[in-house]
Amino acid sequence: MGKASKDKRDIYYRKAKEEGWRARSAFKLLQIDQEFSIFHGVKRVVDLCAAPGSWSQVLSRNLYVPAKQSPDCKEGDLPLIVAIDLQPMAPIEGVIQVQGDITNARTAEVVIRHFDGCKADLVVCDGAPDVTGLHDMDEFVQSQLILAALTIVTHVLKVGGKFVAKIFRGKDTSLLYCQLKLFFSQVTFAKPKSSRNSSIESFAVCENYSPPEGFKEKDLYYLLEKVGTPSGADDLDCRSGWLEGPNKVYIPFLACGDLSGYDSDRSYPLPSTEDGSYQSLDPVQPPIAPPYKTALEMKKVASHGAGADISKLSLDS
Repeated sequence: MGKASKDKRDIYYRKAKEEGWRARSAFKLLQIDQEFSIFHGVKRVVDLCAAPGSWSQVLSRNLYVPAKQSPDCKEGDLPLIVAIDLQPMAPIEGVIQVQGDITNARTAEVVIRHFDGCKADLVVCDGAPDVTGLHDMDEFVQSQLILAALTIVTHVLKVGGKFVAKIFRGKDTSLLYCQLKLFFSQVTFAKPKSSRNSSIESFAVCENYSPPEGFKEKDLYYLLEKVGTPSGADDLDCRSGWLEGPNKVYIPFLACGDLSGYDSDRSYPLPSTEDGSYQSLDPVQPPIAPPYKTALEMKKVASHGAGADISKLSLDS
């Protein structure tokens, strides 16, 4: 009941139902377009992580439907919208659905075939992992999803094109910004009005796709799939020594250690001796000149009685 009550108080939740949107997230893309005019001049679009389809609905209503209703538009001039997701979704007018994995670069080949070998003008991605509530973990998994989306972008987006993707704001946001700036001349992190203030989500609005000289699209693909290094070896690990030039900016992250071992975020009971007490061990190498040395000596003097001469303590100890 609590969640239902919260949803009923949400104006965007109610308006989404009233206007026929599949989710309230439709307003986020609409507000991004109001600010950045990302739909201007767009004929070919890719919607990544599209299900349940609210962003595809926005694309259809703003690009495909107006063009179809225009008396001057010919059949071959209709905008082409391709939506990709692992999950199937109900049909949307003017939207071609591809059930595929965006972490697989072969998905890009399917998209390009639908575009008859041409490139997209715009790629959007509202995908996000199932959040855990652990912001560092959620931010990292989301950054990996953006890397997967960028893999598709580098294969299907034309030079000068635009890319919009959901991000989770955190301490590494500046790193993500710098990485995106390598591929787009203008990058802005936007927070639509319809995005809840309590949410750490924002959207990276990337304009004017211009990959650096020497960039190889397949190198991002190698980071996502263990299909071998560019040299042909099939033993690719998470080391990145094979990356060169501008491709070296995307370094894979490797979680080390036995996942069944100790958890650094968990508390464990203290080991006890036979009498049930815990014996604390001295440091293997105590500090040579700790800042608390004077305090320890004062405590030692005090424990030997008030007659001890505290003035003999070294001021620089």
